[in-house]
Amino acid sequence: MSGVVVVGVDGSPSARKAAEVALGLAKSLGGSLHIVTAFDVDRSETFGVGSDEVKVWNSEAAETVAKSLGETRPGVEISYFAARGKPADALIKEAMRLDARLIVVGNRRMRGIGRLLGSVANSVAHNAPCDVYIANTYDD
Repeated sequence: MSGVVVVGVDGSPSARKAAEVALGLAKSLGGSLHIVTAFDVDRSETFGVGSDEVKVWNSEAAETVAKSLGETRPGVEISYFAARGKPADALIKEAMRLDARLIVVGNRRMRGIGRLLGSVANSVAHNAPCDVYIANTYDD
């Protein structure tokens, strides 16, 4: 069975863990991995010394994770996309656009007060056009 596995990242260790799980699932399914990052406003930070400056945009998180995952497990096609908007909405839209087989999200903010305030995983699980896999991204 093949298909696209979509995962969202934001640069956090929790998101990295979810992306690693998604990569394993994509490989097992004989599919590809599509990494999505969402942002409300495209912000940037400038780093540098003297006249050497590098601008880092928050929309580059998906590209960074995609490249590093591609190096660790070759053989899986990996693509990435940066979308303006809320994370859950971006994941759902990309899954619909790609006719994805699966969306992988981490379980961050699904405990304690986060459950009351809502989480990306909860929103995706209730509105996804495909199956949803909630990866355990807690350290404990």
